[in-house]
Amino acid sequence: MELKDILEAILFTAQKPLSAVELRTLLVTAAEQSEDAAPKAFKKTPAANVESALEQLRREHEEANRSYRLACVAGAWQFVTQPEYAPWLRALLGQKLRPPRLSQPALETLAIVAYRQPVTRAEIEQVRGVAVDGVMQTLLERALVEQVGRSEAPGRPALYGTTTQFLEYFGLASLDDLPAADELRRLQVKRPEELLTADPGLATAPPEQLTLPVAPSADENPAPAPSPAPPGPPAAE
Repeated sequence: MELKDILEAILFTAQKPLSAVELRTLLVTAAEQSEDAAPKAFKKTPAANVESALEQLRREHEEANRSYRLACVAGAWQFVTQPEYAPWLRALLGQKLRPPRLSQPALETLAIVAYRQPVTRAEIEQVRGVAVDGVMQTLLERALVEQVGRSEAPGRPALYGTTTQFLEYFGLASLDDLPAADELRRLQVKRPEELLTADPGLATAPPEQLTLPVAPSADENPAPAPSPAPPGPPAAE
């Protein structure tokens, strides 16, 4: 019996995601509660071996190309179905109501918290250049950020950081899976070959495509004759 097979059986039966620490605790508990020799052989399994077995199990399921896979989200392991099977699962389980998507200001604020945490609200506003009271309230209510302490700055303002719910929302195993800043800078932005609209006067058109109004020539529209000057006051006799 291999360690990865034991972990697979536990995760397949578990009703919730389990971390490597929780899985190792289960190995110890099983050894203490059982009289069989097999569980006792895994009682002193190092945590590194558990992590290694989980990674091996993840690769095996990925290579098998099954309808489900083993995923690590927010530091916890669980079996999840592949996204392409969602229509049939929705028909079975029903459509679950999901919270509305985050707005662009909320995503920008959340990115600042994720990359600069722990960070104060004033520091976030300094980066964004706008007030973030409403946006921060939304992120707090959605449990994507939380207060993690207080700054040593005058007034001891609150420090904010991301939560486990943040990792689950974006499907990250840990904060180490966030794209590095240099990776973001290397992303190539592909410009469209031609604009969707190039109507005269629209800001979306490049300067060379703009049609500027041209003053009519004298031949086309001759200038009107000047109006006669108004009569002045009568001359003194």
